[in-house]
Amino acid sequence: MAEKQQPSGLEVHELSDDPLECWEEVKKTQPVQEKVEPMPLDTPIYPDKVRFVVVSDTEGKTWPLRRKIPPGDVLLHCGDMSWDGDPNEIIRMNDDLGNAQDHPFKICIAGNHDLTFDPHFWWPRIGWQTCGDRWGLDVEACHEWIRKDYGCEQMHELLSEHGNANWTYLFDSATEVYGIKIYGSPWQPIFGWWAFNERRGDRILYKWDKIPADTDILMTHGPPLGFCDETRGKDRAGCAELLTTIQKRVKPKYHCFGHIHEAYGQMTDGQTTFINAATCNLDRKPDNPPVIFDMPLPPGKTKEEYVEEKKKADVLKKEAWEKTKQERRKKWAEQRAAGTYRCYTH
Repeated sequence: MAEKQQPSGLEVHELSDDPLECWEEVKKTQPVQEKVEPMPLDTPIYPDKVRFVVVSDTEGKTWPLRRKIPPGDVLLHCGDMSWDGDPNEIIRMNDDLGNAQDHPFKICIAGNHDLTFDPHFWWPRIGWQTCGDRWGLDVEACHEWIRKDYGCEQMHELLSEHGNANWTYLFDSATEVYGIKIYGSPWQPIFGWWAFNERRGDRILYKWDKIPADTDILMTHGPPLGFCDETRGKDRAGCAELLTTIQKRVKPKYHCFGHIHEAYGQMTDGQTTFINAATCNLDRKPDNPPVIFDMPLPPGKTKEEYVEEKKKADVLKKEAWEKTKQERRKKWAEQRAAGTYRCYTH
């Protein structure tokens, strides 16, 4: 039996549904809200520090970006890998970014544009058809692809199946690299008819309650309220419950995200550094440079030892995946033939 999730005990702000008004109240309690100057991309990498390189919202534009990404120990992608979830864009991202050997560890989450990663997006039909009509997306092709070939739960396999990418895909889950704990989640407050939407208040707080309290780096697609979340129209798109979770319970060293392209940049509250690493601007041009930061390497192992351990683990992981690949495909084929296959089940 699955263990029941325990609530965090945090309260929903009474103005949560109105982020602009909510921020006017919340900012009065903020001890610090300052911009952070970016580290130069040519900053040397040292043996006793772990270099993180952060991008987000590449939206299928990774080809011109590939030469701009500096080397590092870990590459983080905070969602919107594609424009509409097209699997070919995911494969191209692997070709452009994933196969590069400049980053031994690569970690990603999905975003609201990665439609085929969200099982709930495809039900009911009116939702995804509305999204497609409004934004001119070929959602019918994406729906047909997941219905016939993979299904949403298997989309993340494209991040390791093609080439030598070996991305770690996080979906309300955690991983550890170089002894540093990272948690990733794709959700944001309801934003049009896109994927990974959740209602403000209790519903989205339930998602944030899953974040472990000992997280060092938090990856979400959407921003917290008040930090790198201001839209072109001077509204606030951030989540009040995410900010509360970060400041009162988790207190990570870094929070990396994207989603609001025009709010690209870095800020701090004196405790956490907030990084909006949206690569594309509002015109969908990949003009914003990657963001880098360093964290101390915990004592006990060298970076080379961690990388060797990962190589061995990757071999075992690929062998296990190949061993079960045909079994999975056979199962899906049988379910489709019987009319019991559902691409949008969780």
